[in-house]
Amino acid sequence: MITISAFGDEIGPELKLQMEFCDSHGIRCIDIRGIDGINVSKMTVSQALAYHRQLDDRGFRVPCLGSPLGKIRLDEDFDAHLDMAKHCCDIAEAFGTDAIRMFSFYAPRGQNIADHRGVVMDRLAAMVHVAEAGGKVLYHENEKGIYGDVPDRIKDIFATIRSPRLKFLYDPGNLTVEDVAPYEGGWKKGLDAMTEFFHIKDKVLGEYTFVPAGEGQGQFPEIFRDLHARNWSGYMTLEPHMKAAGQYAGFSGPQMFSRAVAGLKRLLDQAGIQYQ
Repeated sequence: MITISAFGDEIGPELKLQMEFCDSHGIRCIDIRGIDGINVSKMTVSQALAYHRQLDDRGFRVPCLGSPLGKIRLDEDFDAHLDMAKHCCDIAEAFGTDAIRMFSFYAPRGQNIADHRGVVMDRLAAMVHVAEAGGKVLYHENEKGIYGDVPDRIKDIFATIRSPRLKFLYDPGNLTVEDVAPYEGGWKKGLDAMTEFFHIKDKVLGEYTFVPAGEGQGQFPEIFRDLHARNWSGYMTLEPHMKAAGQYAGFSGPQMFSRAVAGLKRLLDQAGIQYQ
């Protein structure tokens, strides 16, 4: 069974709007990245608790916190970033989730991230240690420009840092930006066995914004057929980025987000995959 979730801040900034939209589409989960223009890493615990009460009153769950952890250059202040990681653990607790999305760093300007493997691994291990202390799980998402952007380096991370507190979150749309075929070049090259969570958006190469799943080069039909054969179960979070695709957030608006919901449900139906 697939559970559909959504980055509600791509619908609009207000939590009430996010919940009303998701409710109208049969979605009962929201991955919290931002509310009222406040990123989760900047929320206070009291703010998070108040938002969680509103979600709980409407029967919504928070599968994962959409944090920006790991989205800094290696020459930026890592001690402050570790403090942010500790704070995100507290915010995740306030929202009732043990899952926090994260990334694996950018290189200093003008340099190649592959040349900094050792530093990346040390810093990822330090962040995992914070997650262990806080009783949380970090979900590494593949994204353009970070160390874990392509399959070989993603697999390197998980072969090097073996911890139940570090898991893989697969975004096929992001892999297309690296000119890697998400099914043949990613899923069938070892990402299938690692994937614990999905982010859903698709990409037409050469276009700035993204498209609903199934309308780009993300190879979702092939991946979903394989998921059906495996009887895979887990979360798929819609992150459409159909109007804007920024470094720390994206935006779609209600109308375009509706297209993204319809696209995902259509693909799941075609693959014979049950969802809620």
